[in-house]
Amino acid sequence: MSLKNIKIGFALTGSFCTFEKTIEQMENLVKLGAEVIPIMSNNSYTLDTKFGNALEHINKIKEITGKEIIHTIQEAEPIGPKKITDIMLIAPCSGNTIAKLANGITDTPVVMAAKSHLRNQLPLVIAISTNDALAGSAENIGKMGNNPQQILMNMLAQDPSAQQTMEQLKNASGGASPEQIAKQLAKQNGISEQQLMQLYNKLKR
Repeated sequence: MSLKNIKIGFALTGSFCTFEKTIEQMENLVKLGAEVIPIMSNNSYTLDTKFGNALEHINKIKEITGKEIIHTIQEAEPIGPKKITDIMLIAPCSGNTIAKLANGITDTPVVMAAKSHLRNQLPLVIAISTNDALAGSAENIGKMGNNPQQILMNMLAQDPSAQQTMEQLKNASGGASPEQIAKQLAKQNGISEQQLMQLYNKLKR
């Protein structure tokens, strides 16, 4: 497969435990011929964590893409008007970023990049990485899934958080069915059982 002449906006947010695997995928896209435009949120661009040093991540991404990283709102805003991207991928997409996207809060470079990109009716791919996808983030993920331009990918596995969250429904702990657990979680989080089961079936694929 060739991605020659495809301009991919690749945005990273602060789910740092996934950075190693995510940056590997960025490199794979470049090897397939894509022009990758790197974008980073404020936290992903500045914070040092146990998963790596911010400057090391920055230098690695710049080396892979051969481009400067978009890391301010001012730099991200022209993406749509200048038609800089053909498709945009947010990977990892944290629960915080999902909340902002779902509720129209445009106060980070990544959210501005996504909003600007969507002006051109082009696809936005979201690789969710959160440990509360069926709790605090469930309603926001559900909202995102209602936009046909937006594609929700399987949650990036965080060991053990994301997988364990999905297991609440998938494995039906304590002998309860996924539907029964969905009913309980829906009641706790103020969303419909139907919405939660649709979300579960989408994410488990």
